[in-house]
Amino acid sequence: MSANLDLTDVSNGLGIMLAVDGTRPLPELTASVNAVCDEVERRDGRTVVVLQFDGGHVQGPGWPGEVTIRDVNRWERAVRRLERLPAANVAVASGPCGGPALDLLLAADFRIGTPDLVLVLPVNDGHFWPGMSVYRLVQNLGVARARQIVIWGMDISVTKASELGLVDQVSEDLDHAVQTAVVLMGRVSDKELAVRRQLLLEASAAEYDDALGVHLAACDRELRRLTVAAES
Repeated sequence: MSANLDLTDVSNGLGIMLAVDGTRPLPELTASVNAVCDEVERRDGRTVVVLQFDGGHVQGPGWPGEVTIRDVNRWERAVRRLERLPAANVAVASGPCGGPALDLLLAADFRIGTPDLVLVLPVNDGHFWPGMSVYRLVQNLGVARARQIVIWGMDISVTKASELGLVDQVSEDLDHAVQTAVVLMGRVSDKELAVRRQLLLEASAAEYDDALGVHLAACDRELRRLTVAAES
């Protein structure tokens, strides 16, 4: 499926922005995310991905609607692909943020919200949708706090989301916040960022001895980089 992708350059081409319409069918959303990943992998140099969520285009709590398990699998793989890109990704959300927007926000490196942002949790007939948002909530918050959210399924205000660390910055001036974030994140947006992101994601589950080898490999690459930088 080809994605009708409307990408906008940000900060003189340092970043690319995708406006995510959460009301679109899941296969179309999956294609859009994959197309963004294709564009990042095609580019040379550092790139920051900006995902913009408009509260006026959001699915309600009944996510994901009428889909097949194959659709869900493809969506989750696309989000995971985005999460593993050698590029920083920034999520920008206003108003209600639920469904696919919430999935993508939880996968982002940096999250910006407006004062009216509300995280709308995926609840159907009182049951929290058991997608990978549950996994990412545990990764972000730990089991105890994530359990409270999953069991009760209550929407999360921007104030609470900020306290929990689900939102990194609250701003009324999204344009300025995005420009600043893209410039700052652009300085570290490369393959080594992807490595550090992966180390963070795996730290809570990996045994020490299993993690040690991966960390040492990352340290070795960093030492080599510093040596080259010192000699140049």
